[in-house]
Amino acid sequence: MSPDRPRIGYVLKVYPRFSETFVVTEILARETRGTEIQIFSLRPPADSRFHDTLARVSAPVTYVPRIRRPDGLWSVLAAAAAELPRLPEALPELLAADAEDAGQAVDLAVRVRRAGLTHLHAHFGSVATTVARLASLLTGVPYSFTAHAKDIFHESVDPADLRRKLTGAAHAVTVSDWNAAYLADRYGAAAGRVHRVYNGLDLDAFPFQPDAADRPPVVAAVGRLVEKKGFDVLLDACRLLADAGREFRCRVVGTGLLEAELRERSARLGLTGVVEFTGPLPQPQVRAVVRSAAVLAAPCVVGTDGNQDGLPTVLLESMALGTPCVSTDVAGIGEVVRDETTGLLVPQRDPVGLARAVARLLDDTALRTRLATAARGLVEKEFDAVRQARELDELLVTPEPAP
Repeated sequence: MSPDRPRIGYVLKVYPRFSETFVVTEILARETRGTEIQIFSLRPPADSRFHDTLARVSAPVTYVPRIRRPDGLWSVLAAAAAELPRLPEALPELLAADAEDAGQAVDLAVRVRRAGLTHLHAHFGSVATTVARLASLLTGVPYSFTAHAKDIFHESVDPADLRRKLTGAAHAVTVSDWNAAYLADRYGAAAGRVHRVYNGLDLDAFPFQPDAADRPPVVAAVGRLVEKKGFDVLLDACRLLADAGREFRCRVVGTGLLEAELRERSARLGLTGVVEFTGPLPQPQVRAVVRSAAVLAAPCVVGTDGNQDGLPTVLLESMALGTPCVSTDVAGIGEVVRDETTGLLVPQRDPVGLARAVARLLDDTALRTRLATAARGLVEKEFDAVRQARELDELLVTPEPAP
């Protein structure tokens, strides 16, 4: 490894994960800058499909062994003691943690020291950051993490735990100004090292198509079929559009816990032949669906469990491709879908407003062209993966030398 380059261990709950294309994009952009990366996955992947971009990642992947029983932690501690001089002072934290998390942290810490890594970065402020933080205590190697959405807003979030992670981090990243303001309001001084760094796109993989005015009346929707995506509202809006006599199609790409419920709702609303559920698709096919649509609908909502999207990647991808977007006023979405400028915004859980916005775009080809052109300009300026990688690298700190 080059001594003048950062050497970062990415700590992820699951790698690769079909729905987390933004992680792969980030790693690739940082590797292009010369950052040396090793990936540590705490769980094996469960997805049966993977995106083609994975083949471009150079970083080796280690699947950290899991400690299934509390008594197994003692064996791990005994084996690692000689390599981790900080173990005695970190022991109270380890004993207070879940045994599986503590065991993985010890194993990770040994690997970090052996590899000479200079920084740890986790995605999501949940288990990956738990393990990264403990490994940091054991090694003196600083850690950071990116906070996204569920790890901030969901009712299961332990405020004391997230505060502890924010306080201990060399820095934290979040994906929107809205998120950063939320963290500052809720966690005060503990959020003082939170930086907003937008997720980026590999713009070469999402070439702009200046044909928004010429596309057929197809509405695309992409995402996991879960409550916060608001696809039930989209189905209601589709019924309203059909009742108004409109000829259009809606293609819903993705899978999730609510798939059966949404399919049943679609059938009950008489949308067979209007709405198509494609299931999950590889990224090239997702791009093809979005690129050929006249409208991308992302009717996001705040879930009954508090969960909500921070800033959906599909909006950035659609805007990059030249597909006009309709979304809602949830969290940081308005930072990218700027109403009447780069897209249209409607209130959440408002099928009437959503139907009207979709109808406007289907009817007004000049509006589609204007919004699509402005949206691409915003993505190029603020959401380029090259910019994201540079901003992340500039946040790195020099680690304390390990004893």
